[in-house]
Amino acid sequence: MWTVTHLSTRLQALLTTTADALARETGFVQRNSKLTGAHFVQALLFGWLNNPQATLQQLAQMAGSVGVPISPQGLDQRFTPAAASYLQRLLEAAVTEIVTADPVTIPLLQRFRGVYLLDSTTIVLSDALAALWPGCGGSTQARTQAALKLQVQFDLSTGALIGPFLQPGREHDRAAPRQTEFPPGALRLADLGYFHLDTLRELTTAGIYWLSRLHMQTHLFDQAGTQMDLLAWLSQNNAGASDVHILLGAQACLPARLLAVKVPAQVAEQRRRRLRQEAKRKGQTVSKRTLALAAWTLLVTNVPSDLLTLEEALVLLRTRWQIELLFKLWKSLGRLDESRSTKPWRQLCELYAKMLALLVQHWLLILSCWQYPDRSLTQAAQTIQRYATSLALALGCLTRLREVITNIQCCLQTGCRITRRRKHPSTYQLVLDCHSLANLTSVRDKEDTFPRKQYTFS
Repeated sequence: MWTVTHLSTRLQALLTTTADALARETGFVQRNSKLTGAHFVQALLFGWLNNPQATLQQLAQMAGSVGVPISPQGLDQRFTPAAASYLQRLLEAAVTEIVTADPVTIPLLQRFRGVYLLDSTTIVLSDALAALWPGCGGSTQARTQAALKLQVQFDLSTGALIGPFLQPGREHDRAAPRQTEFPPGALRLADLGYFHLDTLRELTTAGIYWLSRLHMQTHLFDQAGTQMDLLAWLSQNNAGASDVHILLGAQACLPARLLAVKVPAQVAEQRRRRLRQEAKRKGQTVSKRTLALAAWTLLVTNVPSDLLTLEEALVLLRTRWQIELLFKLWKSLGRLDESRSTKPWRQLCELYAKMLALLVQHWLLILSCWQYPDRSLTQAAQTIQRYATSLALALGCLTRLREVITNIQCCLQTGCRITRRRKHPSTYQLVLDCHSLANLTSVRDKEDTFPRKQYTFS
């Protein structure tokens, strides 16, 4: 677990010594100048942390606060390819710092050595950056010439953020790094974009648990090796819920549990409507089998039944959307996908600098309020934004920096809570209480609540 002293020391080193060294390595700083690499990144990081829509004038004011006077025009001229390369290298250095807190006291999560959520978000860039970060081609938002994908792993137990790892927008999620690098006894949750039987086998061999929705093209076999007709098997299920041992894949024959729960009619119809809309957009049709399977939530896992029941698996499946809420926080409050400029290199510099600011924000969240299951990350992030200038002014003095971080910690520990709800329980309530199967299958379908999408600078 990190302490205030540890975080203060590492934050100061990252934004001073490391920042200056990387500025020279990348060629952003080639001669002695009042605007050092450290001053540049501090002005951007704390300027955009304080106000994600800050103007050049406001960023120049923050530069003056950290010790270097520069005009807005002078600052604008610094947004070059060398500056983008420098900020990217600093971001890559920052993600190696894995800040953790004591595991949150939720019994269901404490059964595992971490509950890791995997997901990505794609940010559309100017077409001028296509050589650096190629997108999917085409002219629409969904098919763009340039895009950057952020691959993130998020531990619900300790709050640890692994990543974001930068990836060209056109690359598939299956090419993401570190998909199996978890401690034995950890649980991995990922969407179908990461579903691959070789990966699941590697996780099982390493003693790592996994829980996933079933990829509908996967061949299923019973324990005797006979291939299952999934739809026929489900139609014979009168109980509406099943938990059986199966083998996954014709070649892999990977031992797993198949968890099947029938959803309410309105949820099934929502899924079918979404499937038809997506197929229409692509000029395709939806098969009758796919429409019929929409009436079921189908999960596969290698977690033993004595460690995780069907009802608990449904609860944990819902927690995967916490990473979507993290992305939403970065976009709505941190404005990660927005820029006031139309200049490509300034846009890219802004993206890297804002991501650095959001990493610092997340580190402070972990240290200050992660131990509370009912924490509100939005309220806590808003509080941290108000301390941005204080953090910038204190960075040169380790004692003062510790005092500011301690003040943030005390502030977040006395507030920033989610109100408990009766009708639509929050995810933390479900994880704490493990509601009945009836309640879990009647809540809103999270796939409809959080559709996958790209983000673009606007």
